[in-house]
Amino acid sequence: MQTPTFDSVQVGDALPALQLPPVSRAALALFAGASGDHNPIHIDADFARKAGMPDVFAQGMLGMAWLGRLVTGWAPQSRLRRFEARFQGITHLGNAMRCTGRVIEKLEHEGERCVRIELQSANQFGQTKIVGEALVALP
Repeated sequence: MQTPTFDSVQVGDALPALQLPPVSRAALALFAGASGDHNPIHIDADFARKAGMPDVFAQGMLGMAWLGRLVTGWAPQSRLRRFEARFQGITHLGNAMRCTGRVIEKLEHEGERCVRIELQSANQFGQTKIVGEALVALP
């Protein structure tokens, strides 16, 4: 991976999109094991239905992890200075998520040249599930 440079990046530039396969029960179970988030609403269909949901759904932090993967696929994790997200919808089974990012500002932050990136994940129907921002220091 070639790290973008501050001088090569312009406001409005898009990060290469991250297209993910449809959310599956296996993915939710694997993330539960990896993250330690064993909330049954994400892995037990009976529990989810008793809670009024049609079925299990993705952990919010899984969606945030996908956005983190988008950013760290563009610049090394060591360059990440801030990462935040707001959850706006439930990511259901079968949703094929697309994560996108766009440079919205170039700035100096604590003596480093940085870019601020707006982030979004949306399903195949265009429904936004998570929005956020990242601050990335660039050489």
